[in-house]
Amino acid sequence: MQEKVKEYYGKTLQNVNDLKTSACCTSDALPKHVRGALKEIDAEILDKFYGCGSPIPYAIKGRVILDLGCGSGRDVYVASKLVGEKGRVIGVDMTDEQLEVARRHIDSQMARFGYKEPNVEFHKGYIEDLKSIGIKDASVDIVISNCVINLSLDKRAVFAEIFRVLKEGGELYFSDVFADRRVPKHLQADPVFVGECLGGALYIEDFRRMLRELGYLDYRIVTNRKLTLDDLKMKETAGDISFYSMTIRAFKLSTLEDICENYGQTAKYLGTIQEARDEFTLDAHHIFKAGESAPVCGNTASMLEETRYSSHFEITGDKSVHLGEFPCGFASDIVKATGSSSGCC
Repeated sequence: MQEKVKEYYGKTLQNVNDLKTSACCTSDALPKHVRGALKEIDAEILDKFYGCGSPIPYAIKGRVILDLGCGSGRDVYVASKLVGEKGRVIGVDMTDEQLEVARRHIDSQMARFGYKEPNVEFHKGYIEDLKSIGIKDASVDIVISNCVINLSLDKRAVFAEIFRVLKEGGELYFSDVFADRRVPKHLQADPVFVGECLGGALYIEDFRRMLRELGYLDYRIVTNRKLTLDDLKMKETAGDISFYSMTIRAFKLSTLEDICENYGQTAKYLGTIQEARDEFTLDAHHIFKAGESAPVCGNTASMLEETRYSSHFEITGDKSVHLGEFPCGFASDIVKATGSSSGCC
C-alpha cells in the first residue's frame, strides 16, 4: 500500500484537477498571514499541492518547524517566509517526484524572500521513523502536517515520533481527514480511497484514545468541515460514512489533565501577536478578544502560559485551589455527533 500511495502522489496525480473528492483541497478561509505568504510561492509548488487545510499557526517567527509529508513544499515555503531568516523549516516526504519539485525551487524561493542562506531543508524519509533522518529528541518547536497522517499505516508510531521530537511546550498543529466511524477494511485496502485521503481516515474516538495512550490528554479542534465525494461511484461505495477535514492542535505539556478542571483562572489576550491583533483563536471554542479577560480551565491556562504564547497572555490565578470540573462546551458538530471529549473542547 505504501508503494501504491507513492505512485498515486508521484505519478497518478499531476495536479489538483485529478482529484476525485474535496478531501485534498483547501476550502477553509486562509488566515491573512498565510494568504500573504502564498503570493510569493512559485506556481508549480502550488499546482502540485494536495493538502486539506491550513496548518500554519500564529507566532512562529524564529522557530524550528517540521512538516510531515511536505510534498511539493507549499507549507514548508509558507513557513519559511513566516519564521524569517533566523528560523528553520524541515520538510519530510517519501515521494521522489514531490521532493524533486520542492528542492528545485529552493534557490528561487530564497531569492524571493531576500534570504542570504536557505532556511529550509528537505529529507526523503518516513514519518513513522524520524530518527533515521536525524531528527533529534526535543529539537522541534512546532510539527505541522497537511492531509498526510491518514496515509500512514502505523499512525501510533507517527504520533509517538511527533511527541518525541517536540520540545516541552511545543505544538502539533495539523490538518487531516477524520471519519465518524471506523473505516471498513475493504476501503482501507482500496488504493483510490487511500490516495484520496479517505481509506486511512481515523475514527475521531480512536484518535482520542491513541493520544491518551501516548500520554497526551487534551487536543483541540480548530476548524472542521464535512467533505463531499464528487465521484458518484466513490460516494456510493462509502455508504453512510461521513468524512471531515479538521485542523487540530495538541501541545506537549506534562501539566495537562484528562478533563477540564476549574481552578478559578482567567486569561486575557494582550493583542501582541502581529498576525492577530484583534483576537486570537486557540480552538473553535476559545476565541480571545484583545484586552478582554475570560474564565478558562486549567488545561487552557497551561496551553497559554507554558508555551510560546506565554508573552501574549496574562493569566490570573494558579492551580492551588480546585473548584471542581470546568463547565466546558464542545468545539464542533463532529464532536457532538460522536460524543468525543477532547479535553475542554
